[in-house]
Amino acid sequence: MAYRPPPRRLVALAIQYGHLRTALDRDESGRYGSRSRRGIHDLIDVETALATADAAADLHERFQDGEGISGPAARRALLEASTGPLFRGALVKYDFARKHALARRHLARDGGVLYDNPHALLLCLYKRDRALCEQDGQHDAPSLDRCVAGCGNTVRTDQHAALLRERASHLERKAAQLPGPIGDRLRRNAGKLRSWADEHDRTRFTRQETTA
Repeated sequence: MAYRPPPRRLVALAIQYGHLRTALDRDESGRYGSRSRRGIHDLIDVETALATADAAADLHERFQDGEGISGPAARRALLEASTGPLFRGALVKYDFARKHALARRHLARDGGVLYDNPHALLLCLYKRDRALCEQDGQHDAPSLDRCVAGCGNTVRTDQHAALLRERASHLERKAAQLPGPIGDRLRRNAGKLRSWADEHDRTRFTRQETTA
């Protein structure tokens, strides 16, 4: 399958690394911005919806192309990616209010929105009562900068497993050049990454297997 670059939208990077929409709701900027739902909050809602739609479409395409999928939320994610409602948006001035309303409805689907987390090398089909990053269950989106191993919202693909091993090898190379305690910590982290990749290999399934 051809490589698909990540979305090049205004706040796509912020969404992927730490989820700016959630962060703004938690700190002083969120309380300031909450005086009006227009501006940066509205923009981030639309951009987040677009990014999650991209993540679902990419998962569906990878699975159809024969890539293996694993994780406790894998089958639910595939169902949502193939049958769930699509959010089609664009930052066009005259219809932005309508796009924002659609985005809010899309993101409010608890258990039906798929977030990409390239930092943790996984996908998150966010459902509040299963989320380990949100123990209070009060938030409507994951904290992608606080992803917890073993969460029931996790999905991984063969590409994720390959990237986990690539990152583990990088840590091992760094560890070889560093003194004992620091090197040992990096090697432990590398071992954890490899164990997640191995778990994916043990539990993965493909489209061919599900239709056999």
